[in-house]
Amino acid sequence: MKMLFILNDPPYGTERSYNALRLARNVLKKGEGQVEVRVFLMGDASACAKSGQKVPPGYYNLGDMVGMVERAGGEVGVCGNCMDARGIHEKDLIDGAFRGTLDEITEWTLWADKVLVF
Repeated sequence: MKMLFILNDPPYGTERSYNALRLARNVLKKGEGQVEVRVFLMGDASACAKSGQKVPPGYYNLGDMVGMVERAGGEVGVCGNCMDARGIHEKDLIDGAFRGTLDEITEWTLWADKVLVF
């Protein structure tokens, strides 16, 4: 099965991006190689992939969570226009995340068996 997760919410202030990344990672873990996962960050969610996030002790770090999805075998794209609007440069992204395009998310949507939007 091929799954695409599209995230729109900011990394902090709501728990939608947090929950989407938790689910994406768990799908990869429980799917045991039978599930392919791609995550595309749009709008305020583009900040989820920014490296160097500092949060108070005991709080979740969305940059770390994006990295966990990537290390578990998922692909992570970040909307380039959304990055530009927020002053995020490609060098600012965590390792494994990359600048994406509208054409890319279109291809990923056509590729996916399931699309989940958060």
